[in-house]
Amino acid sequence: MKRIGLLGGSFDPIHVAHIALARAALHELDLSQVQLIPAAAPWQRQPLQATAAQRCEMVRLAIADEPDIALNTAEIDRGGPTYTVDTVSALPAGHRYVWLLGSDQLANFCTWRDWQTIADRVDLAVATRPGTPLDPPPALQDLLAAQGRRVEILPFAEIPVSASAIRDRLAHGLPVDGMLPETVYRYIRTHQLYRD
Repeated sequence: MKRIGLLGGSFDPIHVAHIALARAALHELDLSQVQLIPAAAPWQRQPLQATAAQRCEMVRLAIADEPDIALNTAEIDRGGPTYTVDTVSALPAGHRYVWLLGSDQLANFCTWRDWQTIADRVDLAVATRPGTPLDPPPALQDLLAAQGRRVEILPFAEIPVSASAIRDRLAHGLPVDGMLPETVYRYIRTHQLYRD
């Protein structure tokens, strides 16, 4: 039975920290594959700037040389507001899945729609983020403890890059050296994305 990591996000745009996190998860959690899942319309954040097709193409470009990292378009294909519970409920049987999240997301996990169903269907692994504790919310901790499970810790050296900072720099004509895969940067320039 393969163990597959799942990393959801807006990927608006995908950047070097996303790729580094996927690589770390492959190695540290002994995964067969990590699937990147671009959100269609995340309900807890601002509207996205790039289209679904553009974000998927940027992910494809970013992982072209990463044989163990794949694009999963389930949320884009489904459309509408993006809820993780719908995504994990539709996962194919026959594998074990690990949902990858940052410690900031872990702190908010119990605000997610049907979070108990998510925790029942996938394992959870949290990557360290500066300034955010790694302790799961008490309700999540209690649910997992009752099943003899726990949140896995994913050691990850934080990379100070964010999609919002990249968009801001691009909008102001500032350099983004080292923040994006080169193929993604060329795509952004060609399609004139994130201009003010």
